[in-house]
Amino acid sequence: MTSTAPLVRTDPVAPGEGPGNDGRPLRGVLWDLDGTVVDSEPAWFAAETMLVERYGGTWSVDQAVALVGSDLKHTAAVLRDAGVPLDPTDLIATLIEFVAERVVATRPWRPGILRALAECREAGLACALVSMSWRRFTTAVAGLVPGTFAVIVSGDEVQRGKPEPDAYLIGAAKLGLEAADCVAIEDSPTGVAAALAAGIATVAVPNPTVTNPGAIAPAPGLALLGSTDQLTVPLLRRLHKANWALALRTAGTCPGTSTSRTASP
Repeated sequence: MTSTAPLVRTDPVAPGEGPGNDGRPLRGVLWDLDGTVVDSEPAWFAAETMLVERYGGTWSVDQAVALVGSDLKHTAAVLRDAGVPLDPTDLIATLIEFVAERVVATRPWRPGILRALAECREAGLACALVSMSWRRFTTAVAGLVPGTFAVIVSGDEVQRGKPEPDAYLIGAAKLGLEAADCVAIEDSPTGVAAALAAGIATVAVPNPTVTNPGAIAPAPGLALLGSTDQLTVPLLRRLHKANWALALRTAGTCPGTSTSRTASP
């Protein structure tokens, strides 16, 4: 059943400015992974808790939520500060293995995502997976929907993680597209900041598990949905048409959000 969650437009338009209207078509969709394509955040929470408690520490939901959308190098630094003595590379590998095994076993797709991905394939829209998770995990999830993602950009392949724009710029470039040809689908303030900083029209679908919709501030080029079940190709085309020109004005900036941070180099 299609969700009846409301669509809330959050892109302010200045007087006299219409939305993008030169007929530029939508050609690519850049998908965040954690919390957007799969509801993997509970698995990340469990993995973080397991590691911290293994070494005698405590880990709270608030601490976990603060890391949503972050570069894993930053996550490793925070967990080491919480008492996990592992080398950062070993720590990240342990987290990823735990999460990958759980997600592949349970396949916690967000509502309507498989349908939306299939619609994009059928419509000839190029799809990229743009994630701060590392390749061990991104390829495991992509392998569950073969033929869907033409490009995968993983957190271990970019120098600067979200909320910096690098991953999204790389994703569009690998698809052979410009920012104005694409829309990005995100669930967290950190990811939204990254996509807008890349100048890409962005659709935010807050994951109710971890993100309060109010944490994602209105911005030019941004639209907010109530559920991933609302994602359809006609809607993405409409939001792209309305917002791509506005989003280009955000290129090179990193909008402040409640969880934004610069990832470790």
